Amino acid sequence: MCTPIFRAIALTLALVVSIAVPAAEEILIGTGHAAGSNHALGRAICRLVNLQKSGLSCRAIPTTGPLFNLSAVRDGALEFAIVSSEWQFHAHHHSGPFRYTDGNFNNLRALFSAHPSSLALVATRNTGIKELNDLNGGRVNIGNPGSLERATMDMVMAARGWSKKNFSLAEELPASQQSLTLCHKKIQVAAYVRAHPDRAVMKTLRLCDAHLVNVSGPAINDLLKTRPYLTATEISQGTYGPVSRAVRSFGTRATLITSSEVSTETAGALVSAAFSNLRRLRKMHPAFRELDASTMAKDTLSAPLHEGAQHHFQQHHIR
Repeated sequence: MCTPIFRAIALTLALVVSIAVPAAEEILIGTGHAAGSNHALGRAICRLVNLQKSGLSCRAIPTTGPLFNLSAVRDGALEFAIVSSEWQFHAHHHSGPFRYTDGNFNNLRALFSAHPSSLALVATRNTGIKELNDLNGGRVNIGNPGSLERATMDMVMAARGWSKKNFSLAEELPASQQSLTLCHKKIQVAAYVRAHPDRAVMKTLRLCDAHLVNVSGPAINDLLKTRPYLTATEISQGTYGPVSRAVRSFGTRATLITSSEVSTETAGALVSAAFSNLRRLRKMHPAFRELDASTMAKDTLSAPLHEGAQHHFQQHHIR
C-alpha cells in the first residue's frame, strides 16, 4: 500500500523530472511520395537527428511533391523539405514553373545536396547501341509529354540538335509501359530518370536482355554548363548486377532546403547529424552509397547557404 508520505515523494520526483527534462522541439521534413528515395532520405536524416539527442525530435512526412514543399517552407508550415536541384533553382530564380506566379522565395535557403536522379538509357543488346550517338536513326521511347523522362529527353535532343525526325520511331510511352515494348523489340531504347539502383530499371535489363547506354560527350558537357542545377553522374559498375558496366550520364540531385527564419542552431544540428554520421547514412539506402561530403556541400545548390550549414562546413573544413 502506498502511504501518503511515499505518494508525496513520488509526486515531487515526477515534478522535478518534468521540469529538468523539457520536451524536445519537433521539426518536420517534407519529402515526397512515401515509396520514393526522397522520403527515404528524409527518414534517414530524421533517424540520425533523433539519435544525436540535440533537443530536437525529427519526423519525415510524405507530401505531394516539390511545389508543396517549397511553398510550405517559405510560409513556415515546414522547417525543412527535400526537392530536386532543378526545383530549388527555379524557385530561387523565379523561373521555369515560377516565372508567372505571384510571390517570391527570397527566404529560401539551401543546406546540402544528396543523391542524384539520373537518366538511364536502356538498349537491347542486339542493337549495338552503346553510346548516345548510336540513338540517331533508332527506335526510341522519348517519354510521354509532362513526364520527367520526356523533359530530360527533350534536353538531350536540344543539346544534340535533334528532333523526333532523327529517330526512325519516337515513341511517347509512359515509363510504366516501355519495358514490355522494349522486350517485344518494338523500340530499341527505353528512358528512365531514377535514383539508382532502381527496381524498374533492374527488371527491364534482366527481362529484355539489355544494357545501359553512355550518355556523355561534348553536347552533354555544354548542357551541364548552361544548366547549373544539372550534374554529371555515373551509374557505377555492378549497380545492376555483377556484369553491368559503368556508364556516364547526368541528372539532378535531391537537395535539402529550409528558410532564413529557421535558427542557426536548428539548421546546424540537422546538417551535423547528416555529415557527422555520413558513413552510417550511406548504408541506409542503396542510392546513398556514394554520398561525398565535399559534393554535398556545394553541388547543384542555387539558393544561399543557410548560416547553420555555413558554420558546420567552416568548422569541419568542408569545401
